[in-house]
This record gives sequence, structure tokens and C-alpha cells, in this order.
Amino acid sequence: MSRDWNPATPYRGAEAIEGAIARGVDLDGSPIPNSQLELYRTVMELEAGRPRTGVTKTLRDRIVRIGSKHFPPEELSRLLQEANLSPLTPQEADFFYSHTTNSP
Repeated sequence: MSRDWNPATPYRGAEAIEGAIARGVDLDGSPIPNSQLELYRTVMELEAGRPRTGVTKTLRDRIVRIGSKHFPPEELSRLLQEANLSPLTPQEADFFYSHTTNSP
């Protein structure tokens, strides 16, 4: 069972996180401090107003950011190319793989 699973909600993963934030409670049911919720909402509002460069770029960025937590760099790069996306850049590999522990 995933750590994001809470029997009080039917959601998992990102949906569970978003639902918990909307309710102002952590996945364990404890309240999220108002100062943290206010900062989150401020940042999300700014992000919502930011000009976008395209869905494909955002899609690739999310795949790299999250995929780096689950795949070794060579495999993630191969998967990106197989999906007709550009492979990891050296800068992405340095950034994401020097800051994360990669365990499936």
C-alpha cells in the first residue's frame, strides 16, 4: 500500500495530496498550518498566471522531475527518446540525480 493512501479518501498519489491540501489536512488527518496553506495558495496563484510554453514541454518536465525518482538516468533518457521527447540533458542529470535517492 502506498504511503499516500488514507482510508478516509478514495484517492491516491497526487490526487490524495491535492485533496488533502484543499481540505487543509495532512494525509494522516492532522491539520496543515494556515501559514503553510496561505503560502501554497499564493505560489499556486502565481504559477497559474505564468505564461506557458506548451503542454509538451510541461509534460516532459514533469516526466523528468518525477521519473528521476523512479528510474536511473540512462533508463529515463531512453524512455524519453522512445516517447519522441528529448533525452536528459547533462544539466538535468546532474541536478536531479545528485539530489535524489532513486528507488522504485
